[in-house]
Amino acid sequence: MSIKEKLAAGKIVRVVNLGSLVNHPRFVEYIGLTGDFDGVWIDQEHNPVTQRDIELALMASRAGGIEAFARVPPTDYGTIMRPMEAGCCGVMVAQIRSLEDAQRMVQWAKYPPVGIRGLYSSNAEMRYGKLQVADQVVKANRERWLCLQIETLEALEIVDKIAALEGVDSLFVGPMDLSCVLGVTGDALHPKCVEALERVSEAARAKGKSWGVLSVSPEHAAKCRELGCQLFSITGEADIYKRGFREVKQDYAELFDA
Repeated sequence: MSIKEKLAAGKIVRVVNLGSLVNHPRFVEYIGLTGDFDGVWIDQEHNPVTQRDIELALMASRAGGIEAFARVPPTDYGTIMRPMEAGCCGVMVAQIRSLEDAQRMVQWAKYPPVGIRGLYSSNAEMRYGKLQVADQVVKANRERWLCLQIETLEALEIVDKIAALEGVDSLFVGPMDLSCVLGVTGDALHPKCVEALERVSEAARAKGKSWGVLSVSPEHAAKCRELGCQLFSITGEADIYKRGFREVKQDYAELFDA
């Protein structure tokens, strides 16, 4: 079952965030082979991730039996479209600031009649020409996933309108950016942030859409789940290394205290 299908079925989805280490395919494969996560997301917004990095990570994710999607900035058509051509199950777009931004992302991510995405058959998504293009248009519009981030004041103010757009499959809260613009930087459970989460939750629920979050703590994740959140980014490469080194230091405390 794909991530999109799991969300549609009301299931909880757990994913791992990958940045600069995405160019190590074995790490991606390892995450898949543990069997504990539903997928990974590749952060092309904050990291120097190339299209080749994405392609290698996608090969590794397929080898590990998991899906992968990319977080991208809302800059241009190619940035939205190319990760999907490489085989991403979808894209998550950061820094949405207007309804026009959201509509533009739908246009770039979806084939006609929903959007304006162009056809090209020699890519992984099209099985390098194996799929019929007419079938692919229907399949991609149905199965590829477009998620828009709610992390700016502008997006929060019109979150109900964003959720209502045809072609927007899911919303995703960026808690650190949101806390920053709300004037409570770093406090993802501040009443202002909780109120924002409630607003996103209500907008998603009213339009039958799913929503996700980058969890900053188990308590934060529990609050989001209480509000109906289904997609949880619960760790990332830097967090995994930090936790691992911390545990090693605890296990060998005598040596580190020497």
